[in-house]
Amino acid sequence: MSDTPRYRLKQDSHNGLLHVKASQPLPRYWRYFPSPDLAAFVEHYWTIEWNLPQPELRETLPYPSAHFVFEPGLADLAGVTTRKYSRWLEGDSRVLGVKFRPGGLRPFVPQRVSAYTDRVLPLAELYGAAGVRLGREALAHADHHACIATIEAFLRSRAPHSDATLALASTIATRIATDRSVRSVDELARAFGLTLRRLQRLFGEYVGVSPKWTIRRYRLQEAAERLAAAQTVDWPALALDLGYADQAHFIRDFKRLVGRAPAEYFKALAS
Repeated sequence: MSDTPRYRLKQDSHNGLLHVKASQPLPRYWRYFPSPDLAAFVEHYWTIEWNLPQPELRETLPYPSAHFVFEPGLADLAGVTTRKYSRWLEGDSRVLGVKFRPGGLRPFVPQRVSAYTDRVLPLAELYGAAGVRLGREALAHADHHACIATIEAFLRSRAPHSDATLALASTIATRIATDRSVRSVDELARAFGLTLRRLQRLFGEYVGVSPKWTIRRYRLQEAAERLAAAQTVDWPALALDLGYADQAHFIRDFKRLVGRAPAEYFKALAS
């Protein structure tokens, strides 16, 4: 349709995919920026399409973000996932998703965001017939832009409002994601003039996980991305750079979440 909005492709390395070298192309995987009026809430839209003769295992290390997820016959809210996400892809299908910014989901749901952490909830339970209709219409188009326009119309129909508290939660989460010097909850609270209790409650309401968890997750995300791009690794320096007091602590955290020690994971990437 000529009047369908056109959405700008997003191209960066921060995709959360595990076991993929940074230089490895990702066929049939796209991400798009939202319209400006929804950018306070949505980080990007994403879609994956596949036609596989044999099943393939895909694993991701999720960010502290909730998603709307659409695939044939399903339309769900997936809350922040604290564990590694694994899924077998097979046959011929597609998935379309909305990745909300940390804090961005709150205007669209009736409860604090932590109520949805590690849960998958049908949109019909949240929005009734409108959720059912969105699930049906979101994938009715082959064109990505038309799919996204349908989703954005629904999001606008909820009349979301970004107030100062939501903006604060998003700003703090962005600081954690982009500033490697942020290593403790205490210093984060001081930097924003908040008590620890206030900071904890803010993250429970808007982000869905604790600030300590968020700091650790972003550092492990960074570790996985750096390993995917590296040719060689100075392990003690990497652990220190990520804010770990010692290498053993970094190894334990990485292995607990990813399922392999960092050196083993790095070796497997090179094979």
